[in-house]
Amino acid sequence: MASEKEIKEIYENGMNILEDLTNNVQEIQEQVLEEILKRNAGTEYLSRFFPNGQADNQSFKTNVSIITYEDIQPYIDRIANGETSSILLAYRIIQFLLSTGTSGGQPKLIPMTAESFEKRMSDLLLSDLVTRKCFSGSDEGKSLYLYFIKPEMETPSGLKASFFTTFYFKTESFKNGLAKFCTSPIDTILCLDNKQSMFCQLLTGLLQRDEVVRFGSTFASVLARTIKFLEDYWRELCSNIRTGYLSDWIIDPGCKNAMSLILTRPNRELADSIQQICEDKSWEGIIVKLWPKIKYIHCIITGSMSQYVSLLEFYGGGIPLVSPIYNSSESSFGINLKPLSKPFDVSYTFLPNTAYFEFLPVGKDGEGKAQETWTDDEPVDLANVKLGRYYEVVVTTLAGLYRYTVGDVLKVTGFYNKSPQFQFVERRNVVLSIDVDKTTEEDLSKAIMKAKLILEPLGIMLTTYSSYADTSLTPGRYVLFWELKMKGSNDLPKLDAKIMEQCCCMVEESFDFTYKSHRKGGAISALEVRVVKPGTFDELMDFYVSKGVSVAQYKPPSCLKSEEAVMILNSGMVGKFFSPKTMF
Repeated sequence: MASEKEIKEIYENGMNILEDLTNNVQEIQEQVLEEILKRNAGTEYLSRFFPNGQADNQSFKTNVSIITYEDIQPYIDRIANGETSSILLAYRIIQFLLSTGTSGGQPKLIPMTAESFEKRMSDLLLSDLVTRKCFSGSDEGKSLYLYFIKPEMETPSGLKASFFTTFYFKTESFKNGLAKFCTSPIDTILCLDNKQSMFCQLLTGLLQRDEVVRFGSTFASVLARTIKFLEDYWRELCSNIRTGYLSDWIIDPGCKNAMSLILTRPNRELADSIQQICEDKSWEGIIVKLWPKIKYIHCIITGSMSQYVSLLEFYGGGIPLVSPIYNSSESSFGINLKPLSKPFDVSYTFLPNTAYFEFLPVGKDGEGKAQETWTDDEPVDLANVKLGRYYEVVVTTLAGLYRYTVGDVLKVTGFYNKSPQFQFVERRNVVLSIDVDKTTEEDLSKAIMKAKLILEPLGIMLTTYSSYADTSLTPGRYVLFWELKMKGSNDLPKLDAKIMEQCCCMVEESFDFTYKSHRKGGAISALEVRVVKPGTFDELMDFYVSKGVSVAQYKPPSCLKSEEAVMILNSGMVGKFFSPKTMF
């Protein structure tokens, strides 16, 4: 794991490292692939593609198949069940990483080696360095970062499987690096009870409110959850600060011990100040009011997290939202070199030393929508992608993934030196489907963003959403679940049927020609919006967490596949609205 000396070296020489990487993209990429083949060409998986024993870069690109997880899963399962990891890669696997699993079913097992972990760490440190350089004074304070873990699983082989964050927060790299700048004691982060962990992390953050200059978490969804928790528990937090005593229901030994070193005396003045802020009818800008020295909010806000942008802008009171890095369970890809970019303009610069990257060209139709199938073009190297083109990323890693399709569609938006910069477009999967029509995550997000503009002048916020295709009727219809609240309070807004119908219409009008034509022809029924009471999506998150998803890596599903999940949202429904039966 990264030593304190190595971490210091990256912070001191990071910009020089970055310049070297981005100026030598082609050379570094070829070296990365050569090294992967040198080590692993003789493995059971790769050797079958090189019957003559010649495993050079060109024969790799010619012979090795482009795959999905299902193609490599039998090898991973064999290793998890006790076979040697050398059937897939030469280096020892130290851990399996779990994918988030909320969109596509069960989590995947992704191999990780010590070296692949170090590559991820380098990207994280470089990203942190770039962000800090954009905000003067951010080195002088502390970070209120809300972090959580899940219990590890043990495979029959004895190898552990966990989410990356769970693994990372237990390493010396975290203790020697980021943890030193955090308000949260490590024991509160490592608490397995998310409620106790959240309470204690917020309490330590409030006790140190004048030192906090950064606020964040892994994903925007975690911060949305944090704000809701603060709304529910601020009075109790103030009581703890006022009396100097920790709530009796905090029973985790690590949390109790950590808090005994911080919550050492009553502080009536601090409690009164926090209470006065939280008692304000409007919580607009609550984050900067509670932590007045904050420079920026730090979390992933691209992809499915973009639905939380308006909520964080409201509660953040104009503080910049920084989306620092693009990674997945399979690999780290790139970092945001322009932290001050607007949320919907964020692009990530790929770093060529992390893995070997290829890109499958993705066609676009006349409306700028990613087509479902690849073009007939061959995969393109990182150094040869074209500005303005769309691609699906394919990765070959040091940890045993070879020409593996991650499932993300990206758009080339520019270059930093010779390294391409990509904007995340969508996950390459159909979000909604009713026989004749297929609607993607990008289509859905854009349509809802347009519809919510109807609500904003009325002081109504769309805090989160999901969807599903209701095929219980003939013809079927798309159903959207929306959680709404008033900007000035936590109250459920009064729902005007005409306004909500306008929202339904706007969503449908924003869909593509195929949807509209089938809607007009009666092959699809009128779109439905079901409004749910505040807190319903927290119950959905609790459901997925109970199924093994980590709070720290929870991604709200754009489309629900689980009947249980649909039932949870239906149980919180307070109103339903439809588009007119005939449209277009």
